[in-house]
Amino acid sequence: MPITFALIARIPAEGVADFRAYEDAVLPLLPEFNGRLERRLRNADGTMEMHIVSFASEADFQNYRNDPRRTAQVWLLEKSSAKLELAPMANV
Repeated sequence: MPITFALIARIPAEGVADFRAYEDAVLPLLPEFNGRLERRLRNADGTMEMHIVSFASEADFQNYRNDPRRTAQVWLLEKSSAKLELAPMANV
């Protein structure tokens, strides 16, 4: 069963470069796990991003989350001090 998430990231100004480096490293992995970045929005100063991401299944999402190439980049996310909110969503 397909799943969709809304991700909201609030990034301190000093963490924007690290957050972008993390995203540049991990977003290209999505297709390998039947994932798709449906929409990516960013405010003018880069301190807030919203992503709509879908996966073909919960298993695909978990496999993406656990992929060693993604987990190897988590230090960049942590260094950015971004606060993330991930919410499962449904089409209406």
